[in-house]
Amino acid sequence: MTRAERAALIDRRLAELYPETRVPLDHKDDYTLLVAVLLSAQCTDKRVNLVTPALFALADTPEKMAPVPVETIQAIIRPCGLSPQKAKAIAGLSRILVEQYGGAVPRTFAELEALPGVGHKTASVVMAQAFGVPAFPVDTHIHRLAQRWKLSSGRSVEQTERDLKALFPREHWNQLHLRIIFYGREHCPARGCDGTVCEICRTLFPRRKKPVETHK
Repeated sequence: MTRAERAALIDRRLAELYPETRVPLDHKDDYTLLVAVLLSAQCTDKRVNLVTPALFALADTPEKMAPVPVETIQAIIRPCGLSPQKAKAIAGLSRILVEQYGGAVPRTFAELEALPGVGHKTASVVMAQAFGVPAFPVDTHIHRLAQRWKLSSGRSVEQTERDLKALFPREHWNQLHLRIIFYGREHCPARGCDGTVCEICRTLFPRRKKPVETHK
């Protein structure tokens, strides 16, 4: 089976398994999505969803968040980890949105990535899920599965993103990146499957016997 054939099979099977692709981070608009995605760095979506109700009850717009002391934000988001950096970023980007963008979240990669605490992955999620712009955010699940499924060498997250974008139809990217994450969590986790256990791994590589080592 060629790489393109593997990609087509994966695309088709994941669409069958996950016809609905709701973003697992609770939010009500592009700003709250941006903040939630920022908080999800090195933190589970489940924990973020436990923290954001209190944060958004305090301030759910840039205008409301900008004057909130960093220490207050940090106290609320502490369970998410990296709270000093994340609190400073949330306060800083909120002020920038008010001062430079009239309280709106910008709609380009360059402008998003220039905001405090917003890297390419966070910007990609916001562009894809808030604004419908085709993007392929690569998290640890996607990076790992792309290697297990031999869709990418996995030498870097950037390379994995380029390889996946080249393999899958552009119009599928926004749903597919979530489907791969869902599958990785439910069926092909780091410790639950070593490349020989789950349905897709066994379908793609029925003769594979040895565990697959993946690059981080």
